[in-house]
Amino acid sequence: MAGMFETKAGMSSGESNRAFKQQLNKVYKWYTGGFFIFVIALAVLEQMGLSREWIGFIFLLATIGLYAGIGIMSRTTDAAEYYVAGRRVPAVYNGMATGADWMSAASFIGMAGTLYLTGYGGLAFIMGWTGGYCLVALFLAPYLRKFGQFTIPDFLGERYGGNLPRFLGIAAAILCSFTYVVAQIYGVGLITSRLTGVAFELGVFLGLGGILVCSFLGGMRAVTWTQVAQYIILIVAYMIPVVWLSVKQTSVPVPQAIYGYQLQKVTEKEKQLAEDPKELEVRAIFKARSEALAEKLKDPAAALAADKAAAEARLSELRASNGSTVDIAAAERAIADLPKDAAAARAAWTRAKAVADTKSQPLNGMPRHAQQFAGDPNGDEKAQASYDTSRRNFLALIFCLMIGTAALPHILMRYYTVPSVKEARQSVTWSLFFIFLLYFTAPALAVLVKYEVFHVLVGTPFDQLPSWVASWNKVDPSLMAITDVNKDGLLQLNEMTIGGDIVVLATPEIGGLPYVISGLVAAGGLAAALSTADGLLLTIANALSHDLYYKMIDPNASTARRVTISKMLLLIVALAAAYVAAQKPADILFLVSAAFSFAAAAFFPALVLGIFWKRATGIAASVGMIAGLGITFYYMVTTQPWMRSVFGITSPVELWWGIQPISAGLFGVPVGFAVIILLSLVTPAPNRKIQQLVEHVRYPNLRMS
Repeated sequence: MAGMFETKAGMSSGESNRAFKQQLNKVYKWYTGGFFIFVIALAVLEQMGLSREWIGFIFLLATIGLYAGIGIMSRTTDAAEYYVAGRRVPAVYNGMATGADWMSAASFIGMAGTLYLTGYGGLAFIMGWTGGYCLVALFLAPYLRKFGQFTIPDFLGERYGGNLPRFLGIAAAILCSFTYVVAQIYGVGLITSRLTGVAFELGVFLGLGGILVCSFLGGMRAVTWTQVAQYIILIVAYMIPVVWLSVKQTSVPVPQAIYGYQLQKVTEKEKQLAEDPKELEVRAIFKARSEALAEKLKDPAAALAADKAAAEARLSELRASNGSTVDIAAAERAIADLPKDAAAARAAWTRAKAVADTKSQPLNGMPRHAQQFAGDPNGDEKAQASYDTSRRNFLALIFCLMIGTAALPHILMRYYTVPSVKEARQSVTWSLFFIFLLYFTAPALAVLVKYEVFHVLVGTPFDQLPSWVASWNKVDPSLMAITDVNKDGLLQLNEMTIGGDIVVLATPEIGGLPYVISGLVAAGGLAAALSTADGLLLTIANALSHDLYYKMIDPNASTARRVTISKMLLLIVALAAAYVAAQKPADILFLVSAAFSFAAAAFFPALVLGIFWKRATGIAASVGMIAGLGITFYYMVTTQPWMRSVFGITSPVELWWGIQPISAGLFGVPVGFAVIILLSLVTPAPNRKIQQLVEHVRYPNLRMS
């Protein structure tokens, strides 16, 4: 069993690779069959009375136990195995592993949720992320494989000749990978708490054990075979609920083909809800709340003093009239919930006003699902400006996600693990196919869930709401909350708050499927988050151990020492990321998108010019990386609300050409290209050996002198 991922000695390279692939085929066929049997057995046990809590624990323990088993069987101290899985991963399996590495919590959990909340605008994520793999195939993967290094900072150090480009590559890899891994561990905590009922913070550290046991023991070798297993789980888990919803609503089991019909019905329902008298009543109440909060924000100190005096007077009145214990307790709680000072009041009321402003708009602040951009190109000046800004941000986001995808270190590392340059190209094709399966389905899932919410949930009496509403409210009130604002006993759309991060996880319950399918979907989301977290943590640890320690500090370090240091660093980084994730710093989508902008600005110009322009110099690449990343980081810090609060920035937000901070890389990438090109032209050319290496990588038939 321990040798199931080994090949026999004495074979030629081709025979060895074929035998290895046949062995993998056999292993994963048995694994897939066993997984289906496991799910069916749990479904039978649920019908026999197995509780939801036990189903959740069994899914959590079984999947993490499986990943742990693969990690233990794949443990290694060999450098080539630990860093690049021995460079013998077949293209189709590397495609699956890359798909799992890519299918992060944002893709699995957040993609359909984003499409649910933003409609057409959410397609920017699908177009950007998918298009990025075309750039990987055309400009990066095969050429990086020809260079043959272990990591992206390793490539930068070898190509640009010096420790400065390598060190900047290390810093940038850590920045974008750490930002990304925090989002994954946040997703792990969310799913684990939903599966088991434990507190979110404890769920973060429970899930962390599943992350560490793979990457810690076997590095890239263990992570690769675990990610293949995780991809199978996550794609099955994603497909079953959406196919079920499709059959339930249309009797057709191909949601990707028929969701357009459901979108037409959703569009009609949107028109009705926008004009519904009950919805108008709720929106008017929220508008009044917004106006009241606006008055308070004119003088927060005086408003807070008035609120405190009124609350204390109410409590005194209840005590004097021997009010009920419940009313007195509520009055005491109202006093305790008041902001502590004027600054806290301003912050709390600003957030509350933003919520009230959103809920005073039609459709709970969501755009019409089929509406391309905000505003109207044929409307008045304000509507035209809104349309132009919306379209500009849509295109900017696609640009950043495409360039960022093509430059993410943990994805590019995967193409070092295949046996040849040819398989690197094939691997990108397989990656696109496996990613396409989910991305082609996400828009359908968003529409089918929105149809279910609009046609089934809205208008339901509060005392007849499905149990999943209350259960998700317990996990996190910011993800699911309902309040009978107009006291009519019926749920209106604007009385409900639903976070995008729960749309996929709640789909089985929304569709009325057995709870075992909810457990399966949560296990799929967990697989997506764990697989990406494994790859990211390994990227950070390898950058520190291989590129910083081995290449820059102690070139004579033994293989065993390098691997041991990588494992120690991996543990430290994982604990730090878990601590940050437990603070719930920002939503998953912003954290992930920030990582893409960082990667795009820091790496893409240096990588592309390093491969295709032999005149690019080390000092130019270094300054270009600093300039591109610096501009991107500056724009995020000065415009993104959470980062502004972290750095204590209080000046008014000034957007450049109306571009949102999620697309900050739009400014960093061209700056990086311009700086590298201009500085390379005025600095001494790289030595002849490096120039010949670049020519040889691009034109392998050329002879190197």
